[in-house]
Amino acid sequence: MNFDRIKEKLEILADAAKYDVSCSSSGGKRKNTGGLGNSSASGICHTYTEDGRCVSLLKILLTNYCIYDCAYCVSRSSNDIKRAGFTVQEVVDLTINFYRRNYIEGLFLSSGIFKNADFTMERLVRVAKKLRLEENFNGYIHLKSIPGASDELMQEAARYADRLSINLEVPTESGLRLLAPEKNRQDMLNPMKFIQNGIQQYKDEKKILKKVPKFAPAGQSTQMIVGATNENDLQIIKVADYFYKNYDLKRVYYSGYVPVLEDKRLPSLTTEVPMLRENRLYQSDWLMRFYGFKANEIVNENHPFLDLEIDPKLSWALRNLDQFPVNLQTADYQMILRIPGIGVKTAKKIVSSRRFQILNIDHVKKMGAAVNRAKYFIDFKAGNDFLKYLTNQKLRNLLIGGSSSKFHHPFSKQLNLF
Repeated sequence: MNFDRIKEKLEILADAAKYDVSCSSSGGKRKNTGGLGNSSASGICHTYTEDGRCVSLLKILLTNYCIYDCAYCVSRSSNDIKRAGFTVQEVVDLTINFYRRNYIEGLFLSSGIFKNADFTMERLVRVAKKLRLEENFNGYIHLKSIPGASDELMQEAARYADRLSINLEVPTESGLRLLAPEKNRQDMLNPMKFIQNGIQQYKDEKKILKKVPKFAPAGQSTQMIVGATNENDLQIIKVADYFYKNYDLKRVYYSGYVPVLEDKRLPSLTTEVPMLRENRLYQSDWLMRFYGFKANEIVNENHPFLDLEIDPKLSWALRNLDQFPVNLQTADYQMILRIPGIGVKTAKKIVSSRRFQILNIDHVKKMGAAVNRAKYFIDFKAGNDFLKYLTNQKLRNLLIGGSSSKFHHPFSKQLNLF
């Protein structure tokens, strides 16, 4: 093995993979059966499981050669960059050697598309298959599905990988036609629907059969580039909501467009998507998945863009002051969840504790609420109508003036939003 050449390939293909953010390893349940690794006890890119554990993954492309010329992609065929490609065995060896040195706990493998979709997907599958069958590797494997790949290859991929994902690239079909005219949205949807059906079939068979071959046990996810085209936040959130409801996705990831190429179809190289906009989209995504908000409550035709000054939950509350203040002793769980400054864990503690005592601000603070925000929206005494004397704008000014301008990235263990 030429170690200098492998190192050079690793530098090129790890750097090219940094634009793909959909590498969460949450949901893996594959147990160690005498080999290497254990995706259910995980705990070079870092991601977080649903319970907050940090997982390190080898995140690389199989190759950055690509037959497509997508305007937003650094690996586009017309871009003059250094090209490289791993063999299947090189990826397997890297994964095992990195694991044995305790550098990683799993693999995230994507690729440029060379020759055609099936040719590329077959090599990705071979990597996973070799790791599972030849190396007895039980660690986490996330494969990026290739648009247009056959059902047979997707079936194999789902058998050996924990999670599969396929990028929607840009939120709308019109945006895709503008920036990636060689690609077809239906080629992206077909593998997603196949995986969805396979996961459901696995769940159904699991109910009646003792042993069923695994099928993408950690589900599937997708990613959208934000800001490369002119979609507003309403369009982006509606797309995410549609895929959650119709494709049972585990996650939708939002990647702020990073100017890497000059192209008249793209925003100026001096115009970067604010990280804060990306962060607000993740916050909105959280509201839909864990807080019971509907997409049209977060943004609507009158408010098509998310407020960059305040988080979307607070923005909703300020637009709906008639629903506040909330009486913690009588309100249902879903309404308590909508109080700014109160998260899921705190809301559950409130519902559990109020049976035994009348809650005050000190109780709520000890339960983990951000009382500097929540206090304006909670009725600690029946008949409290102080909100009557605060207009939307006055309350907004109070909250902005008393809050920190710092915010956390969405992959942080704890979001400082709710």
